[in-house]
Amino acid sequence: MRKETAMRMRAALVVLAIPAFVAATALSAEAAPATGQSVLGSPSVAPGGNFDLSTWQLQEPVGSPGSPTTISSSRLQGPNGFQDSYFYTDTRDGAMTFWAPEKGVTTPNSNYARSELREMNRDGSAANWSLSGSHKLNATLRVVSVTSNVCVGQVHLGTGGSSTKPLLELYYRSSGDIVLGTENSPDGGQTLHTVGHVAVGKTWTYTIGISGGNTIDLTVNGSTTHYSIPSSFKAYKQYFKAGSYNQSSSSSTTKGARVAFYGLTISHS
Repeated sequence: MRKETAMRMRAALVVLAIPAFVAATALSAEAAPATGQSVLGSPSVAPGGNFDLSTWQLQEPVGSPGSPTTISSSRLQGPNGFQDSYFYTDTRDGAMTFWAPEKGVTTPNSNYARSELREMNRDGSAANWSLSGSHKLNATLRVVSVTSNVCVGQVHLGTGGSSTKPLLELYYRSSGDIVLGTENSPDGGQTLHTVGHVAVGKTWTYTIGISGGNTIDLTVNGSTTHYSIPSSFKAYKQYFKAGSYNQSSSSSTTKGARVAFYGLTISHS
């Protein structure tokens, strides 16, 4: 009798456990359908509670014409740091999420809105490093939605001349193609290189590296390609950018690019 009772109790526990497992699996799949990305830190805190934002400043697609709102590093940091509808923590999986609609405030040199981080130094000054040495931007991300094309990472020109161009931009297109754009010179002109393909909503990784003062080292999902840096860029300092820099514009505030980051780090040596 005792043996039969124990067996019935074990069977009941198994039946009760199945719905809980199914529910947990469904939540994980919804949060990160590509790889079952594990929850980051706490999904209930601001992005600064899960990511080190001490070396970043945020630019948003709001503000006055030609002068987008920027949020300082000091305001971004910590679990109670800044977040809003353009920059926030996804409460399902903890991803640091950037939303850039097609209609928004832009910088004077761009027609496109962005919700994007700009590299800063820890003392609050703008990052502005030489091409010499080794510099890396590492990211794990997924493009949740995109109208046509979004830039998810950049090396941008700093001081050293009058150009406001990037050295490079890493694009994700609605087709799933990942494309590197390398600037031909500080005066303009961009060469495009298809470097990978990932379906919308799938998680992927990139490392943008600068080495030896003359080489771009790009790794996408473990595959690395190298590109020479034209000598005309060597007079310029540089800085990293990452987020959602939408590459299309319209009168719509509901169409745009939403990008979720699960990892974002910088290193210099």
